[in-house]
Amino acid sequence: MYSKTTIVKNASGIHARPASLFVQKASGFESQITVRNVTKDSDAKDAKSILMVMSLAMACGSEVEISAEGPDEQAAVDALVE
Repeated sequence: MYSKTTIVKNASGIHARPASLFVQKASGFESQITVRNVTKDSDAKDAKSILMVMSLAMACGSEVEISAEGPDEQAAVDALVE
């Protein structure tokens, strides 16, 4: 398993449009990927599910942990952190 934490920089947070782009990017990887709002101490959610990503209510400044497990785990996490 590979993971990194990052800070949400989008002024509007991760609302519908950025969440959709995030999920599209995550879906392009074979690994199982999760995302967690560290700031709100949330459970990890499936990063390939728009409903799960939006349920995390990631606002600007939120600390987020992205984790992946699988053959392309490091590439997946690094791409999503970007």
